[in-house]
Amino acid sequence: MGDDRGVCLEESLTGGMDVWSSSVQSSSSPDHIVIMVHGILGSTTDWKFAADQFVRELPDKVIVHCSERNMYKLTLDGVDIMGERLAEEVVEVINRRPEARKISFIAHSVGGLVVRYAIGRLYRPSRRKAGEDLSRGVSDDISRGTICGLEAMNFITVATPHLGSRGNKQVPFLFGFTAIEKVASSVIHLIFRRTGRHLFLNDNDEGKPPLLKRMLDDCGELYFMSALQAFKRRVAYANVGYDHIVGWRTSSIRRNSELPKWKDSICEKYPHIVYEEISEGKDSDKCTEDAMTVGNCDALEEELVTGLTRVSWERVDVSFHTSKLRFAAHSVIQVKDITMHSEGADVIQHMIDHFLN
Repeated sequence: MGDDRGVCLEESLTGGMDVWSSSVQSSSSPDHIVIMVHGILGSTTDWKFAADQFVRELPDKVIVHCSERNMYKLTLDGVDIMGERLAEEVVEVINRRPEARKISFIAHSVGGLVVRYAIGRLYRPSRRKAGEDLSRGVSDDISRGTICGLEAMNFITVATPHLGSRGNKQVPFLFGFTAIEKVASSVIHLIFRRTGRHLFLNDNDEGKPPLLKRMLDDCGELYFMSALQAFKRRVAYANVGYDHIVGWRTSSIRRNSELPKWKDSICEKYPHIVYEEISEGKDSDKCTEDAMTVGNCDALEEELVTGLTRVSWERVDVSFHTSKLRFAAHSVIQVKDITMHSEGADVIQHMIDHFLN
């Protein structure tokens, strides 16, 4: 179903939403699949504004698929189950697009953890031998493996609790009171079921460590870190304040002492972006040294920071402190509803302007 602005929407075989430009000629068909994944209790429409913007500005580059396999109450089934479903959905999308050569993911909130699990399932180690043709047109400089045969380009998360939600002030609406946070940790499964256990790091499947800890390394046929490392870019957008669902520390993958000082926007074009940095990946010894320096009191959270910062990250810090809807920052940063959350449009524009395509 198209509109007069040259953007087509199609209900896919899986029920998800595919978005692409209707004005692109066959000789310049887009070969870059962008998978957008919603957060807890979300739906395929949560990324509609961003999907439309991406296709309008990169019409000959991208085909956007808004995932639907884990909508609404299905988001309570656990990060691993959702990750398996998403992996199956991505395979179906790729099979429908034989012209595809590249893939990127953009995920909101818990969707970022689901994508991290799914890419672990979809990762294909490089098996290229000297003089051997690369499958699906992957460029010569890619020797670190692919995502289901496609070149891994952008891995972007938006307000995702990478360090979980258990630590102090990781869920801001609990006001940082230790007693309340402990109670929440013990009852969260009553509200958010298995996903809640994963977020609060108190899952104990068959005596195994918490899932988020297991996702710090490759594990059997699940290549969690190899897959993450395969992407040319890893980007974490984070709200510095007023996000009452996901705290700044967990969404930006930093220790408390590493949170930067910021003032106002750093660029007129992006009025709500207040800080940007690119961090190189650190080896284990350097991470251990940093941990000793800051004296982090939560050992498990420290393991998560240490594990995830072995790869490089671009961090983009966002603030809606001047907005009337600042208390809805968790949705505004995504532009979940264009009629209510339009102030976050500059964040989406920033994604597009820096997108590797």
